[in-house]
Amino acid sequence: MTTIAKHAAPAEGRLAVTVTWEAKEGEADAVAEILRRMASAVRAEPGTLMFWPHRSASNDRLFFLYELYKDEAAFAAHQETEHFKSLILGQALAKLARRERVQFVPMPA
Repeated sequence: MTTIAKHAAPAEGRLAVTVTWEAKEGEADAVAEILRRMASAVRAEPGTLMFWPHRSASNDRLFFLYELYKDEAAFAAHQETEHFKSLILGQALAKLARRERVQFVPMPA
């Protein structure tokens, strides 16, 4: 994965995706485990620069993911991987009460 510098975003990152998930009642720990497995699996993806899941300190059902991709093609390739299809589409989505994704591109310096 990529190194984070306090003063600058990784130069090769052209697409950031933020994701907010809210797990259904009783599903939060299962969702957390799916995210752990997913974070491990994406390390092999050459175009995925960062996949960083977070869990709310005040609401254990709430998750936030920050993802950084080399470009839109890398994001598309990520969504075609077997681990995305199995873990996210096949397992996680059914455990969520809410899912929100927003894509961002870098602003000029």
